Amino acid sequence: MTGEVTKGLESPWGVAPLPGGDLLVASRDKGTISRVAAGSGEVTQIGEVPGVAPGGEGGLMGLALSPGFASDRLVYVYFTTESDNRIARLRYDEQRPPGQQLGAPDTVFRGIPKGLVHNGGRIAFGPDKMLYAGTGETGDKGLAQDKKSLGGKILRMTPDGDPVHGNPEADSVVYSYGHRNVQGLAWDKDKRLWAAEFGQNTWDELNLIEPGANYGWPEAEGKAGRPGFRDPVAVWKTDEASPSGIAWAEGSIWMAGLKGQRLWRIPLAGAQLAAEPEAFLTGEYGRLRTVVPLGGDRMLLVTSETDGRGSPEAGDDRILTLTVR
Repeated sequence: MTGEVTKGLESPWGVAPLPGGDLLVASRDKGTISRVAAGSGEVTQIGEVPGVAPGGEGGLMGLALSPGFASDRLVYVYFTTESDNRIARLRYDEQRPPGQQLGAPDTVFRGIPKGLVHNGGRIAFGPDKMLYAGTGETGDKGLAQDKKSLGGKILRMTPDGDPVHGNPEADSVVYSYGHRNVQGLAWDKDKRLWAAEFGQNTWDELNLIEPGANYGWPEAEGKAGRPGFRDPVAVWKTDEASPSGIAWAEGSIWMAGLKGQRLWRIPLAGAQLAAEPEAFLTGEYGRLRTVVPLGGDRMLLVTSETDGRGSPEAGDDRILTLTVR
């Protein structure tokens, strides 16, 4: 069952639920963050992130609230600048006038490679309250296997942007490597990290992430079964998926498909598939960008028809509510 929270958004990407039910939503191409009222769906711009340089697949992407948001009011963002992709945090002051409620950005982490494509962009705080980021290899395939590069990786850092004790290498934020373009991060009930990434022409992937593991790109795509590389748990033809956001709810990973224009349910039994993935909403809302769990059987789903690759209709883009099973 679906319902509509709001519509008429331009290039929505990251979404973060606020205490009380309202939402923050980032516009990739405008570089702005807006608040969406839970009851009315009214959209109010709260501020702009300075330094965002949109273009291609870059711009203002991932959005996450600090684990201590109730007291520190910090909003974390992943965005493209003229020189790199970086992560910054901004204080949200609701007492200031609309449009001016975001403080100056405090850059937490910089130097992630940028490109016209494959900028990654998803950020999320894990159960350990550390900050995780999915990055892309910018179309330069060699970066994914280069442990010294931040491209084609999943990164794990403290909220201040420092390497975390327990990372595979003590002085590095690199958590896993051999990725092409990670845009989906989610943890299941047992705190296992899952990630969705775009394949090239053959296989999109859902991976179970282990620290230090090599996920194969560009030497392997899909279930290659090659020594030294970690195979995905599930794969899809790129026309059926091209996945961006994922969320865990009701025993399954739910995965938004851009080119595939559908929502995938991937039932899990521990670290394995419990049944074959099942598609929902095929073609009903166009390209799907982000999935956000709301607890229990409720989720948010964000469309992506105004990102330059869709066919927007009146009302696009939208944020929908879903009741899943």
